[in-house]
Amino acid sequence: MEPNTASYEHYRHGIRENLHQFSHQLGQVFLVGLTIGMMRTVVPALAESEFGVAEGSFLMLTSFVVAFGLVKGVLNFVAGRLAERIGRKKVLLYGWLSAIPIPVMVLLAPSWGWIVAATVLLGVNQGLCWSMTQTSKMDITRADERGLTMGLNEFSGYVGVAIAGIVTGYLAIGLGPRMGLFVFGAVVIGLAIVLTLISIRETHGWAKAESARHASGTATGPKARLPGNISDNPTTGEVFTLMSWRDRRMAAFSQAGLVEKFVDALVWVFYPVYLYQQGLGLGAIGWIVGIYGFVWGGSQFVTGRLSDHIGRLKPIVWGMWLCGGGVALMLLGDGVLWWSFSAAVTGIGMALLYPNLSAAVADISHPNWRSSAIGIYRFWRDLGYGIGALAFGIIANVTGVVTSGFWFVAIAMFLSGALVMLWGEETHPRLNPKRE
Repeated sequence: MEPNTASYEHYRHGIRENLHQFSHQLGQVFLVGLTIGMMRTVVPALAESEFGVAEGSFLMLTSFVVAFGLVKGVLNFVAGRLAERIGRKKVLLYGWLSAIPIPVMVLLAPSWGWIVAATVLLGVNQGLCWSMTQTSKMDITRADERGLTMGLNEFSGYVGVAIAGIVTGYLAIGLGPRMGLFVFGAVVIGLAIVLTLISIRETHGWAKAESARHASGTATGPKARLPGNISDNPTTGEVFTLMSWRDRRMAAFSQAGLVEKFVDALVWVFYPVYLYQQGLGLGAIGWIVGIYGFVWGGSQFVTGRLSDHIGRLKPIVWGMWLCGGGVALMLLGDGVLWWSFSAAVTGIGMALLYPNLSAAVADISHPNWRSSAIGIYRFWRDLGYGIGALAFGIIANVTGVVTSGFWFVAIAMFLSGALVMLWGEETHPRLNPKRE
């Protein structure tokens, strides 16, 4: 039986009301960003010289990101449902425990296969941990703060990605590629486990409190346009089909999430390779890729909050198109300044679309199944790593040049943005409320 609202009176929603726990959750997603960021500069740039990938083997090169995307996508899906059964904190802890072998595997890797295997564990870590930091913050904040909440979450995470890419580039120069990654990874993962145990609270109670208020009719504020063709306590299959095709809005956001990950996969795999081919060293590559991450991460502080005022739909569409333009710009000039500029444009586009896709999904999800909806959206989104990397890996393999992958991704982003404009609608409850 659903508890009554009196059982949850002490659960107050809002960033200010839960600032202490909100801050700890931001710290967690920063550490999650550092963990994935350590694999984004050194590993692809030195795949040939350090890990034995043959020159021109684009499919072999992309294999580790394909594996990452497939595993992370599935674990996002699992994390959402699991969190509704055993709680957010346990899932977060399991995610960090799964990351323990990664630094050791990179240090000892005799072949590229070990790097692929380490990246599979990275996918488990990211799928469980990043999903939980996002879900936990959505639990404890208000509906009119979701844009800001997602902006701060992704700001913290992707600043971590950018910092790790730069720091590991220099550690590779000073300590060697393997030892540099080992030291960095061991420190970050060890710190994350300790902080999870001593600082993180279970937030599922806040979601139950919100659900109880919905059920009793005491929820305040504008009502969202929730899907009408799903029960309050749906099965996994019901939520999956709703997110994937039964609700046109959810399908639009899910496909946009999938396609925008083509960009991040491209930046991860082909940007370092392309820039290395242009004669840049690891330090310079780290900074250019880092600019993309810093702009993406830093701008989300603004773009998430912006969507709380102007809505989610416009920033998503603008972001898809701007991001595609930034990818194309990378090939239309040369020099560190130009490549840094194009990376920044891509980062701004990602900042516009990224937090607002998640916020849009949260807007029109019932609190009973919001964690599952976010998990399934993130399943489709991070599957984009695998699908995108495989697609532009095949294209580059056929053409023999990495630049063909850039054009494929740019075109895909423009088409996906048009589909969001056609199928999507404004989801912010205040700007497009449900009519009684």
